[in-house]
Amino acid sequence: MQLYFHPSNASMAPHLLLQDIGAPFELKFVDRDRGEHQSPEYLRLNPNGRIPVLVDGDLVLYEAAAICLYLADKFPDARLAPPAGTPQRARLYQWMFWLSNTLQAMLMHWFYPERMVDSGDAAAASQVRAQAEEHIAVMLQRLDEQVAASGGPWLLGADYGAADAYALMLCRWTRHFDRPARDYPHLGPYLQRLLERPAVQRMFEAEGLQAPLV
Repeated sequence: MQLYFHPSNASMAPHLLLQDIGAPFELKFVDRDRGEHQSPEYLRLNPNGRIPVLVDGDLVLYEAAAICLYLADKFPDARLAPPAGTPQRARLYQWMFWLSNTLQAMLMHWFYPERMVDSGDAAAASQVRAQAEEHIAVMLQRLDEQVAASGGPWLLGADYGAADAYALMLCRWTRHFDRPARDYPHLGPYLQRLLERPAVQRMFEAEGLQAPLV
């Protein structure tokens, strides 16, 4: 397997799961600063020009949440997802889609507010970013409440899994906010538990990331 990645991008969650699984894989660095994600070669893998892409034999798969769910299914012994057809599996789907479609989507408005306004309108872009941060704060509070209510140390309860990898990635992205995820009463200890996992530490080391990690 090959994972096309850029440090601290949406490739982080799939990368973490690969570290958890322990099966052989290769990291393929995509240099965003040089526009490699828009190169003809990369666009043949992902016509959207987004990171990540997973190549597994003849399968070429993009969208980080889809890659995470695929890996969880391909390697059931890693126990990264509850059995299919169970209520617990349904909760995993709910939270994976909430994380990717709700929280991640709003984070994109914070990181790239200029995409939502006329070219060169810095004041409007600033307003988009401010509004996005307000919405993200509400979403982080919801995530904090879920950790508190889960009945276990992880997002969905007693068992660590794919949703935790995704939540770690998105919470990291808030590390420079006025109120980052680590400052919430339940998310803070939850993130510290994640940082203690050996697979998480291997992932950060492999991507060359420095403090603050979350």
